[in-house]
Amino acid sequence: MLARYEVRVFQNGFRLRPVETGRGVGHGRTLILILTAVYLLWLFVRVISQPPWLAQLPPPLLELLRLAEIAGFITLVLMWGLLWWPGQQQPVTAVTPLNLEQLYALQPYEFEQYVAELFRQRGYQVKLHGRRGDNGVDLRLTQPNGKEAIVQCKRYRKSVGPDVVRELYGTLMHERVAHAFLVTTADISEAARAWTQGKPMTLIDGRSLAHLAATMQKSGGE
Repeated sequence: MLARYEVRVFQNGFRLRPVETGRGVGHGRTLILILTAVYLLWLFVRVISQPPWLAQLPPPLLELLRLAEIAGFITLVLMWGLLWWPGQQQPVTAVTPLNLEQLYALQPYEFEQYVAELFRQRGYQVKLHGRRGDNGVDLRLTQPNGKEAIVQCKRYRKSVGPDVVRELYGTLMHERVAHAFLVTTADISEAARAWTQGKPMTLIDGRSLAHLAATMQKSGGE
């Protein structure tokens, strides 16, 4: 479902709320559900109810009905497969850019969702690993060329030091992916940046993240 995120202000800060802007995927799923229900209803009528008029049909017409049932079954299987195939294109989401204070106000899982939508807008396939992450992995990315990357999201106020990036590098090696991203609301120390030099890692601090989101909105996500 094509959606955008809007910022709503509550007493305890800002919150992201998904707002629907298109219904193409939902309508497609509804159509498949209706066709599946009609197909199952027909099978019930033919196999269970066995109406007398059906037995009185000429053999050529009965054979045509059987072929239609087979074709209908194959079509439904293909439609459901295309709908749920893991490699299908994920919906692109327009994200309302947040400034640094708004990013601080997000809950950790909201911050992960926000970052995930930014990566989707950049053309990545994104899988969220839940609120607790998976071995330090909050997001798993698949690049257009098929290579995989991992993302660790840190909603911090304190500066991120070398210990955090060293741990992320260990996770990168363990997961055997091509790249690792650290995305945080905090500053990143010079020592941490120096440690990652020459390694397949990208460090994005809070100010850079806010600037990136604003730039993407102006350029339409390109």
